[in-house]
Amino acid sequence: MILSAIHAIRSRGRQQYQQSEVPDGALVVASYNIHKCRGTDRRVRPDRIVSVLAEIGADLVALQEVDRRFGQRTGLLDPAAILRETGLHLLVQSDVVDGHGWHGNALLVRGEPLSYRRFRLKLPGVEPRGAVVAELDLGEGRFRVIAAHLGLLRRSRIDQATTLLHAFLELTPMPTILLGDFNEWRRGRRSALDVLVPHFADMKHPPSFPSRRPMLPLDRILAWPDGLISELAVHDTPLARKASDHLPLTARIDVSRLQAAMVSAA
Repeated sequence: MILSAIHAIRSRGRQQYQQSEVPDGALVVASYNIHKCRGTDRRVRPDRIVSVLAEIGADLVALQEVDRRFGQRTGLLDPAAILRETGLHLLVQSDVVDGHGWHGNALLVRGEPLSYRRFRLKLPGVEPRGAVVAELDLGEGRFRVIAAHLGLLRRSRIDQATTLLHAFLELTPMPTILLGDFNEWRRGRRSALDVLVPHFADMKHPPSFPSRRPMLPLDRILAWPDGLISELAVHDTPLARKASDHLPLTARIDVSRLQAAMVSAA
């Protein structure tokens, strides 16, 4: 199923970066800022987001900007339509009735997790920001996901990345995927994400923003321990360029390495 989805994605012209051979067993993960379902044509079309998710064929997706910004922060997507069209379940993070995310962050997973535990982090900064931390088992063993949307100011991003790192270090060691819209395009010491090194090595990411003409790698997928990610790509299709101002970012997680990392962390 996963390999057929990957081949279908390739046939639709997905741009690929850092591709390498991996075993048949792989998890496809993605990060996608859906811009409150407002496309580059300024139309609010949740159905287009669902169609892009179906194109991607991921097993786990971190979404950003899933709720209304003002008033009652209700969700903008239709979980039933997502499940019907993609097989992905929405793991609701909000305490608001009909809300989906925590500071706009939500998770989608394929099938019902064998186990699932989550908590939420408030992130420092001028703007209200947060992160979702989930420990789950999708059938390949337990691993951790930290999904976040970092701020627009560099000083805030440094503080927020530091908060994420401290949370990671305080938790029980476990293979961890850190992903989201980090609003950072720099690499190396000038990057606000440099505080995450050496725990999360920043691979060269493809540009994902703006979707019509991608120039900046604002979206990231990082992993600990090193070597879990075997491929990074942007999902670049005509529909994805129209559905949001960000292109989805995808990665393949080598299941055999994930399982080996779980044994090492135990």
